Amino acid sequence: MSSAKIIPTIVLGGTGYVAGELLRLIATHPNLQLAAAVSESQAGETIKSVFPHLQNAFGTQTYIQRDQITQHLHGHVALFSAAPHGASAGMIAEIIELADKQNCKLTIVDASADFRFPTNAAYQAVYGHPHGAPQLLTHFSTGLPEHMDNPQEPHVGHPGCFATSMLLGIVPLLAMDLIEPEIHAFGITGSTGSGRSPIATTHHPLRHSNLYAYKPLTHRHAPEVIGIAAGITGVKPGLHFIPHSGPFARGIHMTLQATLKEACGTQQLQDKFAAFYASRNFVEIVADTPRIKDVVGSNFAHIGIGSEGTTVAVFVAIDNLLKGAAGGAVQWMNRLLELDETTGLLTPGPGWI
Repeated sequence: MSSAKIIPTIVLGGTGYVAGELLRLIATHPNLQLAAAVSESQAGETIKSVFPHLQNAFGTQTYIQRDQITQHLHGHVALFSAAPHGASAGMIAEIIELADKQNCKLTIVDASADFRFPTNAAYQAVYGHPHGAPQLLTHFSTGLPEHMDNPQEPHVGHPGCFATSMLLGIVPLLAMDLIEPEIHAFGITGSTGSGRSPIATTHHPLRHSNLYAYKPLTHRHAPEVIGIAAGITGVKPGLHFIPHSGPFARGIHMTLQATLKEACGTQQLQDKFAAFYASRNFVEIVADTPRIKDVVGSNFAHIGIGSEGTTVAVFVAIDNLLKGAAGGAVQWMNRLLELDETTGLLTPGPGWI
């Protein structure tokens, strides 16, 4: 695709934190131009009234209802979904049907959980309800762009934020046959990971200056990671994941621990990881342990490694809303549109957020 090509872009579920980051990235992307932001609850309201920080991005453009989307389905359209899991698949199926009637080509990246599992049964086992569009499951691949070069499917379901941080460390360990496939994970996420609607665990007096575990060993991103890692490496790991809520708004710090098949020094492991990710633009292997402030506000992931004897610890820091969601979704869209995958994603993070 020509670098000058402009692709009309639609964002579904356009009022949550991930949608806000998608809109912010689209606003400065040289090849994506917002055609419509879809929200049933905010239809008719300006985008800047919902996201005041986007005040100079889209002028007086307003949200539309889903039944108004047909007028934007012409030629080739990029579609991002930030709709809730359970709702996204049905909405996407409806839009694909409308697009087919108008000979519109869609390229879709779904940031919800609806296309992270290969079968209806696998999805239902985790989310407790049937998939909203099982006929589309074979049309979506899932995984990180760092681990998949040329997926055969036309669309992508982006892994979750915790899943992204785990996969960045787990896939190299399994792919290079470095560890026994039994992994312990300890992750801390910021409050934006709980979504925009206020709940008890995002209430400032509870979250501020606090740290606590939740859903220990039962978090739904664990089976997602197991399935994706097995699909990429051919090795199905055991994964014991304990997520934690941290006293900050955005970012994830993940610690992974496993047993090496053979003792290996820290420097040697760093070199192996550096070689594994050598051609990947958004992954940096750091000499020390990574810090979330070094990556928050960017699409970059920092990975640190420590070892002692046959024990290895891998540390991953990402921005949950960017590398773990909107940024990763744009990275995938760039790839699917045959653009440089870094397009629109190289703005440095603020550092002192």
